[in-house]
Amino acid sequence: MTIPVRQNRQHEQHDHDHDEAHDHDHHDHDKGHAHAHGLNQAAAGGRRGLLIALSITVLMMVAELVGGLLSNSLALLSDAGHMLTDNAALLLSFFAMKFATMPATDRRTFGFYRLEILAALINGVILVLISVYIIYEAYQRILDPQPVQGTLMLVVAIIGLVANIIGALVLTKHSHANLNIRGAYLHIIGDALSSVGVVVGGVVILLTGWYLIDPILSVLISFVIMYGAWALVKESVSILLESVPSHIAIDTVAAEIAKLAGVREAYHIHVWTITSGVHAMSAHVIIDDQLVSRSRELLDEIRALLANRFKIVHSTIQLECERCDMNMNAECRLPSPDSHKPS
Repeated sequence: MTIPVRQNRQHEQHDHDHDEAHDHDHHDHDKGHAHAHGLNQAAAGGRRGLLIALSITVLMMVAELVGGLLSNSLALLSDAGHMLTDNAALLLSFFAMKFATMPATDRRTFGFYRLEILAALINGVILVLISVYIIYEAYQRILDPQPVQGTLMLVVAIIGLVANIIGALVLTKHSHANLNIRGAYLHIIGDALSSVGVVVGGVVILLTGWYLIDPILSVLISFVIMYGAWALVKESVSILLESVPSHIAIDTVAAEIAKLAGVREAYHIHVWTITSGVHAMSAHVIIDDQLVSRSRELLDEIRALLANRFKIVHSTIQLECERCDMNMNAECRLPSPDSHKPS
């Protein structure tokens, strides 16, 4: 009679473990759904901001193009050209964010998140190229100064400055959380700085008639734009190369995981960024030999640690009871019972 009782207990234990695992899966699903919902809400807000900023820059591009032609101001014409590329960059950012919300497929298991990073990289490169061109044009103006109508230049520049400030305020809420929006935000900031330079240049020309201030300010503004663009390009390339995020140290991650009860060691850790604010990790974790149900609890503890401490929302953990060599020909084996006997 004892055998059926033991089988029933095993069956009850199996049911309990199954229910417990199901509860954990449901909880993880809820957390994942909530995280995805939060990302989608943030993305929707970012897209709305991009559309508002795009509308502003289109209007100002036309105004500065006309004003630059009428006043013969290189700074205004340069800024109009800058805004033309801004419009293309904002459209690129908008469509990249739109595609990023598309669901993952069997071929693209992480979805289309990386389109945002590619768009940010293109934005950064465009900003650098624009700055180089403005510097070249300014050099030509320094060699051959041209008269500029200061009054018209000043009026258009003030209107452009106000419009760019509004556009920057619209995007600033999302610029720190999304690398792609940050690229668009830097475009708007570059335009605002250009407008400030043009305003200063207009005032100087009106008061002194010194036309060289126009190309000189263009060069200074270009260097400021290039500084921000280079940082954007560097971070985009870092993400595409799957570098470890700057706020994470691999040794610290391994040490924190090893502090959990039942964990002996964490090794062969890889951490990378999928897109802005979405970090992933894979690791091998050596644990004490224990029940599978306890392993699931430990896995949940590891994932909670990674999410709360390091903001890692996607993790793949391989639990082991013995360290595996990463050599392809090596085998992972538990120590034999004889290896624990005293000699």
